[in-house]
Amino acid sequence: MVKFSKQFEGQLIPEWKEAFVDYWQLKKGLKKYQVLNNTNNSMHQSSSVPKSIISSLRNYSLFGHQHRDHGTIQVHRKLASSTIKGDIYETELLEQFADTDATKEFFACLDQQLNKVNKFYRTKEEEYMERGDSLKKQMEILLELKSTFMEKHGKEGCSEDSKEDQSISCTFSNEEDSVRNRELQEEIQETSTDDKDEVPCLDSPRADEFGKSMQMKREDGKMRTHSGRIINCKGKNLRINIPLTTPSRTFSSISYLVWEDLLNQSSRKCGAEGSKVYVNKTKLHHAEKMIKGGFIELYKGLGYLKVYRNLNMLAFLKILKKFDKVTSKQILPIYLKVVESSYFNSSDKVMKLADEVEELFVKNFAEDNRRKAMKYLRTSQAKESHAITFFIGLFTGCLLALLAGYVIMAHVTGLYRPQQHSVYMETVYPVLSMFSLMFLHFFLYGCNILAWRKTRINYSSIFELTPTKDLKYRDTFLICTMGMTAVVGVMLLHLTLLTKWYSYAQVQGIPGLLLLVFLLMLVCPFNIIYGSSRYHFLCVIRNIILSPLYKVVMLDFFMADQLCSQVPMLRNLEYVACYYITGSYKTQDYGYCMRTKHYRDLAYAVSFLPYYWRAMQCARRWFDEGQTSHLVNLGKYVSAMLAAGAKVAYEKDGSVIWLCLVVIMSSAATMYQLYWDFVKDWGLFQINSKNPWLRNELMLSRKAIYYFSMGLNLILRLAWLQTVIHSSFENVDYRVTSLFLAALEVIRRGLWNFFRLENEHLNNAGKFRAVETVPLPFHEVDEED
Repeated sequence: MVKFSKQFEGQLIPEWKEAFVDYWQLKKGLKKYQVLNNTNNSMHQSSSVPKSIISSLRNYSLFGHQHRDHGTIQVHRKLASSTIKGDIYETELLEQFADTDATKEFFACLDQQLNKVNKFYRTKEEEYMERGDSLKKQMEILLELKSTFMEKHGKEGCSEDSKEDQSISCTFSNEEDSVRNRELQEEIQETSTDDKDEVPCLDSPRADEFGKSMQMKREDGKMRTHSGRIINCKGKNLRINIPLTTPSRTFSSISYLVWEDLLNQSSRKCGAEGSKVYVNKTKLHHAEKMIKGGFIELYKGLGYLKVYRNLNMLAFLKILKKFDKVTSKQILPIYLKVVESSYFNSSDKVMKLADEVEELFVKNFAEDNRRKAMKYLRTSQAKESHAITFFIGLFTGCLLALLAGYVIMAHVTGLYRPQQHSVYMETVYPVLSMFSLMFLHFFLYGCNILAWRKTRINYSSIFELTPTKDLKYRDTFLICTMGMTAVVGVMLLHLTLLTKWYSYAQVQGIPGLLLLVFLLMLVCPFNIIYGSSRYHFLCVIRNIILSPLYKVVMLDFFMADQLCSQVPMLRNLEYVACYYITGSYKTQDYGYCMRTKHYRDLAYAVSFLPYYWRAMQCARRWFDEGQTSHLVNLGKYVSAMLAAGAKVAYEKDGSVIWLCLVVIMSSAATMYQLYWDFVKDWGLFQINSKNPWLRNELMLSRKAIYYFSMGLNLILRLAWLQTVIHSSFENVDYRVTSLFLAALEVIRRGLWNFFRLENEHLNNAGKFRAVETVPLPFHEVDEED
C-alpha cells in the first residue's frame, strides 16, 4: 500500500508546493514527540502512582463535585491585524502532555500551516474572483460589438452617413503584451483593414462634441499611442489590444495605422464631423479567442483551488489521526472542527464562480452544448497508445540491424580511413552526419520530456504548448527511430550500389533525394505525420529569424539555444545544398563550393547566425523588460559569434595569427559561458544556501547529480580545443572525429535543457504561477492618457 505522503506529493500542484501543508515537517514533529515520550515514560514510572492520585483528586472540587472536562486543547481564533487578511488560529494546551515542549512545537507548527493555507487560499481566491469579473465585462463588450457588427452586416444597403445609426465607435491599437497561449496567436492570422467583411462603425450620438475634443487631443498627441488610436465608445474610451507576438501582426498593425490615417484624411476632406473606424470580423474573432482562452485558464485555476482545498483537508485529517494514535488523546474531533470551519474549507466563492464560468462558456462558446464545453474546460491527456511503443521497438531493431550492416560494409571497404574514398567522405558523409546530429537532438529532447515528467516540471505550460497536441516522449522516440532507420537504410543502399561497381554519377543523387524527401515532409501542408507540431516548429523558426520584431517568449529562445549547438549540422546542410543546387554532383566536383567566394562568405554567416539570433532575442528582452541581466547574456552570445568567426577563418587560412585569435576568442567565450552556466543556470557559489554551493530549491534529491553535470559541462565546453590540437582516433578520418565532437556538444545541450527548465519551473513555483495569464483584448483608458 502506498503511503499517504507519496500520494500527497504525487497529487499536489507543483507550482504551489510551498503553499500546501508541510506534511513532512509535521511528521518530523510527531516523531520527535514520540521519541521524547518513550524516554520520559521510562524515567517517570516510579512516580506514576502519586501523580495519578493527585490528578484524580484535582478532578474534584472542595465540595466533592467533579470538574467539567474542557478537552485536551482549545483553539483560539484571533482577529488579524490590518496588514494581514483573515483570522489567525492559535492552540492552547489544557492538559499536561508527556513532553510539553515537543507538543507545543507540534501545535505551533500545525497552527502555522493552517494559517498559511488560509492566507494563500484567500489570496488566490481574490485573484481569480477579480479575473472572473474582468472576463465577464470583456464578454459583455464582445457581445455588444458582435451584435453591432451583425446589425451593420445586415444593413449593407443603408447609407453609411445616416445619423440615425447607433453603432459603437471604436478603434484598435496594438500593444506588445506577452501572450501565454501561442495557439491562440497562430490560429487567427491578422489581415489588413481592407477585408471584405469589415463594417464601418459610426460615432455615438455625441458626435459633434466628440469630434471637436478628438481633434484637439490629436493635435496635442495625447490620444495617439505608438501603435494605434483611442476613440470614445458610448461614453468610454475603448481600446482593443492585439499583441505583437508574431511578425504578421507587426506588419498588420503598421498597415492598419497607415490605412486609418488615409481614411481620416479623406473623411476630413469630405467634411465629416467624426472620424470613421472599421471593425472587421477577423479582429472580433481573435478577441473572442482571447476571451475564450481566458475562461479556460480561469476554470483550470479554480479546479486547482478545489484540489488545493481537498488535499489540505486530507493532510490535516491524516496528521491528526497519527497524533491521536501516538498520544492516545482525542485531538482529532476538536482540531478538525476548527479546520472545517476555517476559511479555505468554508468559502464557497470558488464553487459559485466555477458554475458561472461553465454557464457562460456553454452559452457563448459551445452553442448550449454542455458536453462540448466540458471538452474545452476539462482538457484530459490523450491516452498513450501501445502501438507507438510497438513501432518504437520495431524501428529500433531495424535501425540496429541496418547500422551494423552499414558499419561492417564501411569497415570492409575502408571508407573512413584517411586519404581514401575522398569523394564519398566529401559528398555523402555530410548527409549522414547531418541527420545523425538532428535525430540525436530529438532523442535527447524525448529524454528531457521523460525527465521533466518524472520530476513534475510542467514543460507544456512553460513552453505554452497545448497539452493535447504537444509531442510526448514516445512520439519523439518514434520520430527518431523511424527517421534514422530511413536514413541508415538509404545510406546502406547507396553504399551497396557503390560496391556493385555503380559509378558515383549514377547513385550520387540518392542522398540529395533523401534530403529533399525530408524537407517536403517538413513543409507538407496536410495534417499528417504530426502536422500541428511541424507547423508550430516552422512558426518558431520564423520567429527566431525575425527575432527583433516582436516580444520573445520562452519557446523561441529555448529553440534558438538548440540551434547554437547545431552549427556543425547547419554547415553540413549548407554544403549539401550547395553541392546539389549547383549541379556539382553530376561532375563530381565536390571542391567547387569550397572555391566559391559566396559559399565561403555564407559559411561565416551560418557559423554565427544562431548566436546572432540569440543575441537579438536578448536585446529585445532587455528592451521590453529593462533587466540588465539580458545585456549580460547578450555579451555571452557576442563572444561566441567572434569565436565562431575566428574558427571558420582559421579553417580556411590555417595561419598562426588566426590560430592565436581562435585560442583567445574561444578561451574568453568559454569562460563567459561557464560563468553563466554555473552561476545562473545551476546557481553555484551561493554560500548561504541550505544546499552546499547550490541554490536553495532543487528538483532532484541527489545533489551529486548537479556536481557531476557541472563537471561534465566543463569538459564538453572545452571541445573547441580539438580545433587547435587536431587529435584523431588512430586511422579514423578527421570528419568522423568532428562528428563525434559535435555529438558531444549536442549531448551537453540536452543535459543543459533539463536544468534550464528546472530553473524556469522554480521561478514559476516561487511566484505560484500554475496557470497561464491570457491577456484580455478590451481595455478602458482614461482620456488623460
